[in-house]
Amino acid sequence: MMRFDTPIDRSGTYSVQYDGRLEKFSTEDLLPLWVADMDLPSAECITEALKKRGAHPVYGYTVYPERFFEAIKVWMQKRHGWSVERDSIVPIPGVVPALNLLVTALTREGEGVLIQPPVYHPFFRLGRNHGRKLLENPLVLRDGRYELDYNDFRKKAKESKLFILCSPHNPVGRAWSRDELRKLAEICLEEGLTIVSDEVHADIVYAPNSHTPTAKISKEVSSVTVTLNAPSKTFNIAGLNTAYAIIENDSLRRRFELELKRYDLTMGNVFGIEALMAAYEGGEEWLKELLEYLEGNIDYVMSYLKESIPQIDALGPEATFLMWLDCRRLGMSDKELESFFISKAGLGLNTGASFGRGGSGFMRLNVACSRAKLKEAMERLKGAFYTDSK
Repeated sequence: MMRFDTPIDRSGTYSVQYDGRLEKFSTEDLLPLWVADMDLPSAECITEALKKRGAHPVYGYTVYPERFFEAIKVWMQKRHGWSVERDSIVPIPGVVPALNLLVTALTREGEGVLIQPPVYHPFFRLGRNHGRKLLENPLVLRDGRYELDYNDFRKKAKESKLFILCSPHNPVGRAWSRDELRKLAEICLEEGLTIVSDEVHADIVYAPNSHTPTAKISKEVSSVTVTLNAPSKTFNIAGLNTAYAIIENDSLRRRFELELKRYDLTMGNVFGIEALMAAYEGGEEWLKELLEYLEGNIDYVMSYLKESIPQIDALGPEATFLMWLDCRRLGMSDKELESFFISKAGLGLNTGASFGRGGSGFMRLNVACSRAKLKEAMERLKGAFYTDSK
């Protein structure tokens, strides 16, 4: 675990998390724990591959080699037991751009797009950006764990054309079970919805939980599902802008590919391609160590809050490196809560309210950092809490 224990200061590297503090929080004098990337070094196989490619002095327009597609196929089979055909894989510059393109490719103005808040905030822009009707099927928090409201989902599905699923879920950390996904998918099939399954956190799942690709549930489900994924969260290479869609339905895939061509988004990032291949071919042992380290960080936060600040309830995530902190017992408004974390504790987290309905009173904490940074964050929070409560 030594590779992850050394704190890394990313200031001055054009990092959103560090160099974006002033714009986000109106101050640079805080410990950032917000953007969903890691303060942890990527796998050595990736850095070595990038050094090797960087040694070649030409970085021109780049095609996607067959090795790129093969690496994805092998990874999906090995990690998730999912047999994917090469022709089903569509390279994309990123998951969020693809979400927007899928909305424009698969729906018309005024048609419904269904999401499940509290959820990753770019999902909310999909309706506003493109003149679609955004419908919400809120998750239900019951006994410290989020559940799905199938009755409400069916009601909203009748008004929708497209369902955007977050699996595993950001920010609440659920790794949806096969049965939960099957029930949602059956309703989508009955009501004629296409499913877009954002599975970018698929590899960050903690035992005994597991990730089930939505399209793997059945042939019928795969025929209406677009899966979006990337090595970005898993291997901390989000800045290389390389992702992919898996679309087994030929008609859906053609419509999406036409939209990519319409906006000239078919070229690859030379370093992103190298990084994906290196990660999927040689990063499995590194990922095993990472998951153990992240679990240790999660356990540390859970124990610390329980012992030192029991008024904040941490929901232990089944997946992702993001923790959903229930701060409602502090009795603060969302503005007061945000101000408390920034001004009193000197911590930069995401506000729960930014994730939509059901997020009020929560904060999202990124634990993908050194244990030392996390300890400093918890000590700052404790100091601020007990000073403020006097």
